[in-house]
Amino acid sequence: MNSGQYGGVNQPPYGVYPGAYQTAPPAGVHTEKPPIAPYVGSLAQPAAASPEGPTLWKGEMPHDDVRDDPNRQAPAPSAPPITLMERLPGYENVGFQNEGFLPPPPYDASMQMPTIRPEVTNIPRISEDAAADALIQFASEHCCYGKKAARDCRILDMVHSSAFHYTLETFTETRATAWASQPFSGQPVDDPRYGPAPGAWDIPASPPQKFANACVKMEVPHTASVKPCHECFAMGFKRCWRCMGRGKVVCDSCGGSGRGMAHSADGHHRHESCVCCHGYGRKRCCTCNGDGRVVCGVCAGRTQLKWFIELTIKWDNNVLDHVVERTALPDELIRGVTGKLAFEEEGARVSPINHFPDETVNSASQDLVRRHSHSFSQSRILGQRQHVRIVPVCQCHAQFKEKPFQFFVYGFENRVHSPEYPQKCCCGCTLL
Repeated sequence: MNSGQYGGVNQPPYGVYPGAYQTAPPAGVHTEKPPIAPYVGSLAQPAAASPEGPTLWKGEMPHDDVRDDPNRQAPAPSAPPITLMERLPGYENVGFQNEGFLPPPPYDASMQMPTIRPEVTNIPRISEDAAADALIQFASEHCCYGKKAARDCRILDMVHSSAFHYTLETFTETRATAWASQPFSGQPVDDPRYGPAPGAWDIPASPPQKFANACVKMEVPHTASVKPCHECFAMGFKRCWRCMGRGKVVCDSCGGSGRGMAHSADGHHRHESCVCCHGYGRKRCCTCNGDGRVVCGVCAGRTQLKWFIELTIKWDNNVLDHVVERTALPDELIRGVTGKLAFEEEGARVSPINHFPDETVNSASQDLVRRHSHSFSQSRILGQRQHVRIVPVCQCHAQFKEKPFQFFVYGFENRVHSPEYPQKCCCGCTLL
């Protein structure tokens, strides 16, 4: 049999295969003409040229031209039979997708050092002048709030308190492997002849930044090989998915009749040649430019693929927090402001804090550390850190025109929360 020619019955086209494919290539005779790049414009061939002509695709195709569909998409590429892939020691169960993460090596708890924690002092507070100024600023930021209430109200009482924001961060690393490929164009191939493939967790890798999400992919050493492309059976091209190999499609404007309806200025209608297909009823396929075939999207026309095991490493910063706030101020407002950093700790592992003056914070720390210690069985914990912020909160009782109301001032930014503000309007007001 000549090179590049096959009968289509369990006979692959030219190329050397390391195993038997489970599916045979389509029947037909294929030439050795180099693959033709997909046609992507209207300048390569004049619009008036006849679509009739020979097609280079000689394989299976429909008997009739198919109707053109501009929305038709190319089919998704397939994966080869897993039996064609090498079974490498330590990677026997690797598939074509990251179906599961690899368990990390065990953690040696004896490496954890005892911690010395300082005493928490100097609780911040908000002064009366700062609270009054904050209320005026709050009113000026709302177009429907009158500023007179903020300027003329009397602050009768101020109740100072502190909100505590505890945060625990656990920085983890996960690793997964899968077979991957790329078109082979002569690049180096690190195959098993150069040595055994290292274990997934034995390959050194460092995160770009600690406590920040990141992801990298890399080739596992000594796992590469070169194989004929399974998608195009090592031909470098496939049957065009738009015209199904016929090189032309039925005109979607005239439906194949070659004629269209024209409207004259005097209101009469007449038939004339279709302006899209110029009366042929068929159009040259704009995807393959009439060739009937397109370059294989998997091997990019190279006919061969470099296969290797790809290691995916993900670094994730997992955050849990807890807010202790005993007034009517919503907890989520505390997360959005700054406060005093009362305590901060970082290490390979952290233990729950137990020295904070507020026992609720100690209990929250114990709960969150316990939850994180059982949440990452498929990941390696690279580090943990925890901190407590003290956010000043001032609950102000005030009066405007004999009408009592309250507002809250919180955070170092002196933000105001005042759902009871007495001078509101919602109709394009002009209150001052």
